[in-house]
Amino acid sequence: MNVAVMLAGGVGRRTGAPIPKQFIPVLGKPVIVHTLETYEKFDCIDAVEVVTVEGWDEEIRSYPEKYGLTKLRWVTVGGASAQESIRNGIFNLEGKIKEDDVIVIVSSLCPLTEEEIIQDSLRVCNTYGGAVAGGMSIYNLTELKDGYWGNDIVYKENHVTLNFPWTYPLKTLLWAYHKGDEMGILESNAAYTTTLMVDLGQKLFFSKESERNKLKIVTLDDVDMIEGFLLIDELRRGNTDAVRLIRKNRNDCC
Repeated sequence: MNVAVMLAGGVGRRTGAPIPKQFIPVLGKPVIVHTLETYEKFDCIDAVEVVTVEGWDEEIRSYPEKYGLTKLRWVTVGGASAQESIRNGIFNLEGKIKEDDVIVIVSSLCPLTEEEIIQDSLRVCNTYGGAVAGGMSIYNLTELKDGYWGNDIVYKENHVTLNFPWTYPLKTLLWAYHKGDEMGILESNAAYTTTLMVDLGQKLFFSKESERNKLKIVTLDDVDMIEGFLLIDELRRGNTDAVRLIRKNRNDCC
């Protein structure tokens, strides 16, 4: 079985919205619902678990009936950090599914991900034991010093930017997070499964990346951009009433 573990534990401080950004309405529905509907359509995903911010779990538990979602099977509360939230999601599945089942860790803020991205992540995981979406860097980088200057260059050639999905068998993730707990490195670890795997001496194997998969809600400008793409998709499907679903203004949520 392939299970999407959807991270929805952030509070969205950078958007300035009074609600967590994953619940900001886009075309009449919370953005997380659009993302859940995306994974509902993927034949390669059998079930979904959502890891959410405390106080919003009952809201998400209402979604299967409200929006006709059949794959949303588990909802659990995240932790104080992204790393703790991922750990909570993984530990919540222990004993509920087989350890050979595959976990695809994804973001609730990326409703435009294509199925081929998930399929390739599963392919790479089945071949190498794990997969992380990776795209060749298109920019040079420098290390930020004192918050406003830098004096070195990391050239884009031969460098990869990392993104969701992160795909591993459940047994691998259980090993990594139990080991991280034992070593006491989860709190100091830099937030994500990818960094934890590297800290534990594991190689990262890269699967396909795409421009649509990169699109994620971080600021209110991103809300408008995501809304535009979703609107285009609705119009392409022949939903000519979709234009009426556009938010009249940001006061609807922000």
